Amino acid sequence: MSTPKAPAGHFTLLYFASATSFTRKQHDFFAAPLPLAKLYNAIEEKYPGIKAKVLESSALTVNLDYVDVEEEVQKGDGGLVIQAGDEVAIIPPVSSG
Repeated sequence: MSTPKAPAGHFTLLYFASATSFTRKQHDFFAAPLPLAKLYNAIEEKYPGIKAKVLESSALTVNLDYVDVEEEVQKGDGGLVIQAGDEVAIIPPVSSG
């Protein structure tokens, strides 16, 4: 799967598993810079209900590095800021059987 490059001044947000099912997309582009502490609210504005149903139980990566979302939210605007060209991924839990 090849993801198109984000437009200038934006970052790419990748969706996997239940996040893809909820949004009906594999990716989106959001304006940058964006404090990570505000990311979930920005996604929730675009997809009402996704925060409780998908995001709260998902892992998050920024440029392939896992990020502790709760820790970043506590830092507020002083925490990690997603920059233009970054790649962010929502990774829901996976069950096996």
